[in-house]
Amino acid sequence: MATPLKDFNEHVIKVVNEVSRGVVTITTVKLGFESIFGTVPIRGLGSGFLIGENIIVTNAHVVSDARVVDVIFFDGSRFDGKVLIADTYRDVALVSVEDVPKGIKPLSLGDSDQLRVGEIVFAVGSPLGLPGPTVTMGVVSAVGRNIVGEDVALEDLIQTDAAINPGNSGGPLVNVDGMVVGMVTAIIPYAQGVGFAIPINTVKRVLEMIEAYGRPVRAMIGVYAASITPQVASAYRLPLKRGLLIVRVIPGTPAYEARIAPGDIITKIAGKEVSDVRELRRAVEDSIMQGYVELEIYRQGYGYRRVKVPIMVEEVG
Repeated sequence: MATPLKDFNEHVIKVVNEVSRGVVTITTVKLGFESIFGTVPIRGLGSGFLIGENIIVTNAHVVSDARVVDVIFFDGSRFDGKVLIADTYRDVALVSVEDVPKGIKPLSLGDSDQLRVGEIVFAVGSPLGLPGPTVTMGVVSAVGRNIVGEDVALEDLIQTDAAINPGNSGGPLVNVDGMVVGMVTAIIPYAQGVGFAIPINTVKRVLEMIEAYGRPVRAMIGVYAASITPQVASAYRLPLKRGLLIVRVIPGTPAYEARIAPGDIITKIAGKEVSDVRELRRAVEDSIMQGYVELEIYRQGYGYRRVKVPIMVEEVG
């Protein structure tokens, strides 16, 4: 007798089977150095997934600086991989292969902005070198997590409790409809059930920038800002209870030339009210093809003004 649970189970099996066909195992050989043996080969392992004709997306940390990249599909077929782009700042890379097995289609990319905490997701990849795609299930534990270091800035990450192990990096995080909503990127080794994925919308923006400029770039206007909450506004006696407070403006940047100054408050971006710094970053990246972003600025004693700030494009490794 059919039940809602059995129906859901059959649906999940179907989704997993379809998604797994487009997920690959990636093995690499990099050169390392040991004090006794000198230069030695170091083997690495990761995952990836097909997003276009013969094009695979994975983490940059999986394939960057690799001398050998092998791509293995679910049926065991193996192809030489060529690293096209490795954006180490955002941890996104593209790998091409000469051919793919028949019948394998690129995975469908969803909309990570629509993710909700508690939503069921599946991590698909090759953990611990186990052959063939492995699937784990969990929920979206949180969104908007940040991991920022000297050479990497992973912002707006999806946190999930779906089991993630070494080798999962670069694999897709999919929803119950089989749409890719994220790319697995990191685990916390000393925690239980804490893993992170790059939102697929971030990956999409990187792909758009690569298509436009032929290389990974970073879009900016040259400001450091902080979100204003009613509590912050009250504590610092700010004239507005919502917006982005400009903390610093980098000399020589478009924002500097537009006479934006510390203490100014961004109230709207492209005509929409703003309350989170991430909205400014997204707006700048989304407007890269337009070449400018329109801001509404409030300055105490002078009131509101609208300004179109050119976008500065900087190459990243």
